[in-house]
Amino acid sequence: MPIFTFDSLALTLSIRTQNKHHKQKIMYPEYLVAPMREDLTQVGFQDLKNPEEVEAAIASEGTTFVVINSVCGCAASNARPAAKIAAQHTKHPDKLITVFAGVEKAAVDQARSHMLPYPPSSPSMAVFKDGKLVHIIERHQIEGRPAQMIADNLIGAFEQYC
Repeated sequence: MPIFTFDSLALTLSIRTQNKHHKQKIMYPEYLVAPMREDLTQVGFQDLKNPEEVEAAIASEGTTFVVINSVCGCAASNARPAAKIAAQHTKHPDKLITVFAGVEKAAVDQARSHMLPYPPSSPSMAVFKDGKLVHIIERHQIEGRPAQMIADNLIGAFEQYC
């Protein structure tokens, strides 16, 4: 049964499962990130919340588009709109998934482990083919660029790898 406790820095979620006790620091409360999640899930992205789901999605056959979502302004004005535009293209990855930085740390860490040697970045977006990273857009490539420009970059990757 989940136990919720508050401390001065963050909401701490403690989950007890089969003799294991896991603690996860959550930087942002769910009510704050829910609309940002829905921005992507309403156009077909699957919101993954644990590392096992992320591993299964990325490691599977076919193509997977991963968006590491974020509360920052460049995610709202550039990254999410670009991801939504690109996802509507006729040629797109088999799977569209998203994880939320600052909320599902273990899921985000699992996604980022597949993005090495690129440093952690949020927001960021990546395309995988048969479990291999084939295209990535980091935060510095998102900031200050119009959503359509980012979408065009993604669409080019979709055309090449999907």
